[in-house]
Amino acid sequence: MAGTVITIRDIACYGYHGALEEEQALGQEFRVSLELKTSLTPERDLLSETFDYREAVDLVRRIMEGPPRRLLETLAEEIAAGLLALPGIEEVKISVCKPHPPIAAVLGGVAVEIRRSRAERQS
Repeated sequence: MAGTVITIRDIACYGYHGALEEEQALGQEFRVSLELKTSLTPERDLLSETFDYREAVDLVRRIMEGPPRRLLETLAEEIAAGLLALPGIEEVKISVCKPHPPIAAVLGGVAVEIRRSRAERQS
């Protein structure tokens, strides 16, 4: 299938997510990266013929800055569902990263990555 993959790296958000009470009280930074496979193939140099990735960034920010969730997995699933509901998006890969988790010795952050497709949601 023809298509295009749009990659958006490190969308910075501040949220109150986590399993610990302190995380939900104090909040912390999160980073979200996306790969969006679209079936749209513009014939002209027009934004209206492709996917406007600002919509994806806005959706991510609304979810990440919204109500607290305990699990990164829950956030990733909510983002995937929202993106797959947008016209033209066929598949997504989402990484939700907590760059500074409250875990001793973890310096590179903790992330959850999922892949979902419109086809699997419809079956």
